Amino acid sequence: MGELKKWRDQDWVRIGTDGKIKGACGTSKNKKNPDRCLPRSKAKSLTQSERAATARKKKKGGAGGEKVVPNTKRAKVKNMAQGGVVARGCGAIMNNRRKVTKGSVRQS
Repeated sequence: MGELKKWRDQDWVRIGTDGKIKGACGTSKNKKNPDRCLPRSKAKSLTQSERAATARKKKKGGAGGEKVVPNTKRAKVKNMAQGGVVARGCGAIMNNRRKVTKGSVRQS
């Protein structure tokens, strides 16, 4: 099974800044600064205050213009198929699709 298929099957949910699960990932009305998304199993394993902390961190970073805002330490999502490597977008899942720019080093 491909890595992207595994990622889709994880049932990602949207987390509000109050720490509550708000619905499916990708349904945020604020497209410029969307809510934090986590796999449902990861979201359920965190306390409401831990979910709120990672959602607030994303909102604060997004408001400051950051494109990628990492999760808090407790909310990190690990990809177990790759030996516990932190998944960061499609580049980690589909390594051959990662954008390569001039001066960057391609990792295999």
